[in-house]
Amino acid sequence: MAAYEILIADDHPLFRSALHQALTLGLGPDVRLVEAASIAELEACLAEKGDWDLVLLDLNMPGAYGFSGLVLLRGQYPQIPVVMISAQEDASVIARSREFGASGFIPKSSPLEILQQAVRQVLDGDTWWPPMAETSAPVSEETKAASAGLASLTPQQFRVLTMVCEGLLNKQIAYELSVSEATVKAHVTAIFRKLGVRTRTQAALLLQQMESIPAQ
Repeated sequence: MAAYEILIADDHPLFRSALHQALTLGLGPDVRLVEAASIAELEACLAEKGDWDLVLLDLNMPGAYGFSGLVLLRGQYPQIPVVMISAQEDASVIARSREFGASGFIPKSSPLEILQQAVRQVLDGDTWWPPMAETSAPVSEETKAASAGLASLTPQQFRVLTMVCEGLLNKQIAYELSVSEATVKAHVTAIFRKLGVRTRTQAALLLQQMESIPAQ
């Protein structure tokens, strides 16, 4: 059995490969590393196995709006630590990562040794934050409320929500997900109830609050 089992979620093959190599060097050859290039692939890995030791999650993943991927993971799999990895190193991005439940944040510009140290620290049950995390501004109450609503969605409801926000009609969503239009309507009703919204526009605005850089 592998000493550690880690999911690497990033849509850039080159960066996934570099992370894979760095973690193998840092943790030894018996670490098991599985890669996912989208939120859908990540969800498939988690549905198959729910006891990963760590998820390394890129901030901007296909199938998610900024932090919505992190919020979804923390809502569905609270037992799995998630460390955000991003080229966006703004203090507000780090603050939102912490507020939305990440166990750490690794800037993509970090040296190899820092990345390995951060991962080992989180695997040991601790957290790891870069120095600029101390200067970050608090997250608004409105954004916290949006996060709580999104965390209550199931993975399928989350997929429906992202499609709603992309402007797809119920019948288009039904076709994409291979379900009936009645099922989509039921999902949309449940989503609106959980998010406390009444229209598709309101749902889209709420999801936009998960963008990596908050609107000024």
